[in-house]
Amino acid sequence: MGKGINKITDSKVFKSYGGVLIALIGLMILFSALSPHFLKTNNILTILSQVSIIAILAFGMTFVLMIGEIDLSVGSIAALCGIVLGISLDKGFNAMISIIIVLMVGAIAGFFNGFIGAKFKIPTFIVTVATLGIFRGIGYAFTDAKPIQINNSTILFLGNGKLFGMLPVPVVIVALLLIVGHVLLSKTKFGRQAKIIGGNKTAAEYVGVNTEKMQVIIYIIMGIAAAISSIILTARLYSAQPNAATGYELDAIASAVLGGTSLSGGYGTVLGTFIGASIIGVINNGMNLIGMPYFYQQIIKGLIIIVAVYVDVRNKERMIDV
Repeated sequence: MGKGINKITDSKVFKSYGGVLIALIGLMILFSALSPHFLKTNNILTILSQVSIIAILAFGMTFVLMIGEIDLSVGSIAALCGIVLGISLDKGFNAMISIIIVLMVGAIAGFFNGFIGAKFKIPTFIVTVATLGIFRGIGYAFTDAKPIQINNSTILFLGNGKLFGMLPVPVVIVALLLIVGHVLLSKTKFGRQAKIIGGNKTAAEYVGVNTEKMQVIIYIIMGIAAAISSIILTARLYSAQPNAATGYELDAIASAVLGGTSLSGGYGTVLGTFIGASIIGVINNGMNLIGMPYFYQQIIKGLIIIVAVYVDVRNKERMIDV
């Protein structure tokens, strides 16, 4: 048995994700002890469906953080895309056309963030703080701050449907995006260039990487991820709401960093990000089940972000020492 344990702990997967996996399992054990409902099948499926929304945002955020940038506007982009989805359906467009329109809006929003930051050399922290308000304001203006009811069966199926009678559709979507993200980051020239930019932007430019173009493309990916997330969120809410996804940018960043993505760039994996998002989802669900007030939940999630950043800084220090 000892050899079996050593084999697991020495494996590449455990070395990469062992810490967050242990944290995830520990949290599940804790909440199952505090609430008899936590480990019930329906609740686990609910957690997975809820995690899907943050996980998709966090996948996009992984790309952004990988190149040493940040995006604080993703929650606002998601809300705006949800509004566009509601308006498109109300105008008589079918589900497929509405989804295409929403993806285009997300891509345009991402392009705007990436282009402004890259072209005018404005820190993306500042750019996305500004667009956080701009995109949210546009959503409120489109709806006069009122929600739009969603009745389209296809859209509702994407957020609430189940395949084979039990597997939530959002979970399937996340699994597919996880595979795509993993291949893109670890098996392609694009992924290698992203890591090079995050590791040393100047060096990346010297070896011929078009850093401005890469930044714009990655922010477009982020915008599309926000659009996909918004479709699922809007379907689960049965309405498009201008105040939707408020604060989701922090959950996305926390998920990525908890999963091992470096805030200073150069390293990140979507699998680690998914595990990080699962930790956030378990914490949210578990605290709701035990009846913890919302403001305490915010305090705890804030502390988690601080711990995640501390771990990231310590890992960087170890790498420098080595």
